[in-house]
Amino acid sequence: MIEQVVVDESVRALRPDFAVLVMTAHGLRNGPGGSESASWLSSAARTANPDDPHVQAWRAAYQAFGAKPSRTRPSVDALLRRADALPSINRVVDAYNAVSVEYALPIGGEDLDKYLGPARLTVATGRETFDADEPPLPGEVIWRDDEGVTCRRWNWRQCVRTRITEDTRNALFLLERLEPYPWERLHAAGEALATRLRAISPEVEIEGRLLKASTIRTGSGQKGE
Repeated sequence: MIEQVVVDESVRALRPDFAVLVMTAHGLRNGPGGSESASWLSSAARTANPDDPHVQAWRAAYQAFGAKPSRTRPSVDALLRRADALPSINRVVDAYNAVSVEYALPIGGEDLDKYLGPARLTVATGRETFDADEPPLPGEVIWRDDEGVTCRRWNWRQCVRTRITEDTRNALFLLERLEPYPWERLHAAGEALATRLRAISPEVEIEGRLLKASTIRTGSGQKGE
């Protein structure tokens, strides 16, 4: 799966600075949020910076494909604005939400077993299906698989089908980066997420792959393209 994730050339043309750190976690033992995951959220909230330059970059990216970021905010923008009151969803979702807030980085989490075919970041034609809202508009950047759209407007709204639940055992994570976000910070966010996932499930097997427009950089414990 991780080797098959694709960023379409139409997206690269739109934002050649885009990169995504793709991570998979196999053998998770998820469950309801508890004191540990609540502490991750509260600790991240203390570092939240809604004015981080990375948030500004994502607002500009949304405007580039016609979305109004004041109405459909990038996921990291929405999380940072309510960092002090983020609800606990489950241990895995709490983990990646906390890392997203702490590192000012959009992170998508998906149930890998619910995927049909590989994840692809592309531009919508307007004919795609989406189970959580109206279908995407032509020209909108979307994540999708063979079944339909898994996330609208790059990282705005996830579908129902692939959401991580307490029953999720294998997961896909997408850590999305634009300039001027430092590469070192991206890899640190990946390590922070891996650390939290191992705290939840010590036996979990984690792999990572970095996709970007030009060269591929590989972080500690991660596979290159």
